[in-house]
Amino acid sequence: MRTRVILAALGLVAAFMPADARELRFGYQGDADSMDPYTLNETFTLGFLGNIYEGLVRRAPDLSIEPALAERWEIVEPNRWRFHLRRDVRFHGGEAFTADDVLFSAARARARGSDLRTRLAGVVDVVAVNDYTVDFVTEKPNPILHVEWDSWYIMPRAWSEKHGAETPEAVTGDQEKHTTRHANGTGPFRLVEREAGVRTVAEPNPAWWDVPTHNLTRVTFTPIASDATRVAALLSGQVDMAYPIPVQDTKRVDDGVRTRVLAGPELRTIFLGMDQFRGELLYSDVKGRNPFKDRRVREAFYRAIDVDAIRKKVMRGLSRPSAMMIGPGIDGFDDGFRRLAHDPERARRLLADAGYGEGFEVGMDCPNDRYVNDEAICQAVVSMLARTGVTVKLNAQPKAKYFAKILAPRLDTSFYLLGWTPGSFDSWNPLFNLLGCPRISDGGPIWPLRARDGDANGKFNLGGYCNPGVDRLTDRILSETDKSEREALIRKAWAMTIEDLAYIPLHQQALAWGVRNGVKLAQRADNQFAWRHVVME
Repeated sequence: MRTRVILAALGLVAAFMPADARELRFGYQGDADSMDPYTLNETFTLGFLGNIYEGLVRRAPDLSIEPALAERWEIVEPNRWRFHLRRDVRFHGGEAFTADDVLFSAARARARGSDLRTRLAGVVDVVAVNDYTVDFVTEKPNPILHVEWDSWYIMPRAWSEKHGAETPEAVTGDQEKHTTRHANGTGPFRLVEREAGVRTVAEPNPAWWDVPTHNLTRVTFTPIASDATRVAALLSGQVDMAYPIPVQDTKRVDDGVRTRVLAGPELRTIFLGMDQFRGELLYSDVKGRNPFKDRRVREAFYRAIDVDAIRKKVMRGLSRPSAMMIGPGIDGFDDGFRRLAHDPERARRLLADAGYGEGFEVGMDCPNDRYVNDEAICQAVVSMLARTGVTVKLNAQPKAKYFAKILAPRLDTSFYLLGWTPGSFDSWNPLFNLLGCPRISDGGPIWPLRARDGDANGKFNLGGYCNPGVDRLTDRILSETDKSEREALIRKAWAMTIEDLAYIPLHQQALAWGVRNGVKLAQRADNQFAWRHVVME
């Protein structure tokens, strides 16, 4: 019944479009969590909003950085970057874009509730030189200051203040703001309709500053959680593009009369995290102590998991097992690192040595609509750990509920699956965001110790892993301008975290997008879908 309802709704939308319209209809397994671009540092949400909002820079289909709202930039002093803004740009609401909006956006991105604080890590001041020139002053030299800014979008001060949205909506969704359902960017498309969980509609921005290369007249997005329904919508022509295509359906879609599959490697790494900071786990039958504080237990979990079986049986070959928390294409990747061997018998011995010879019970949090086969991966992990005597109680939920549960300030998890694509495509990003020492309170990790309160994010170091030596290296990596020295620092930092078993990396998943014949688009390795590159016959 659910399938018929969604397909009928999609067909109804198409029926009212003029014959010469170029409407792009696409489906994804989840929804954008909010129209507020600072609420959640998550690829689909940021990628979706990147069609409506823009940053000072943007990325081309090959992921190279190119100018956007900033026409050019330069380093005028070792600790000062200068950005020259594009003139005659207006927001969708008609407001003129100036340096004041950049200052406002910098403050908003670091305000309470923002999930994008690390975009401005190390920035101590933002100064308007004039209406179209902005200086960013850094605490130390920073050779990668702007490389994450393609998803730090500029918002209009006047509109935000008018609607009481000076600060972002928190990811927990406890307090909805105007920006939850409305948007006002400078991008190539403007939001015209938002019905969360049902559909979102956008139309081209006729006043966009750039020359359009797309030929779209309308974009309609429908979240379709069910894999079968999403594939059926594509094969029947109800949507023009759908993703992800489940690995078991890629051949059927690629063999379709009117459809094809675009496949390629993704920069995202899927991994398992463990609560290593609490004295007692929230979800476990072990009382008075935390098994994950013991490296032997972390190693036992690591060795119990057969990533090759996950690759073959769950991912149908469309994944690359990883020894690192980053994959090929990320600065700092080193294929010299090797995974610990799959060894269930040794895992049982390690658990016995740690005092858990009879095993124990632990809860596990997992999304079921965020990553490729996410719930199936978690189910495989549950089965593999059961062979060592560990009972895992799986809690798989849609991503909106999942993120609200596990992220700060709640950190309501003991064991979880997560994915990470470094927005900068550089190792500093995960070393800081996932591995930086947090300040521990009664509720758990808060911010990395070494960062200014306004600069730090820390929300994704959910397990509270901390190695001060790694922190010192990460600080040096951010400001080191000598390429060879920086590479050596990165490798040393990764070697330390791998030795600590800070996380259990699983794999880099593959992209699988389903596209109707006659639709041309650019598939980016960061899995962001830019509508401005779509041309429809």
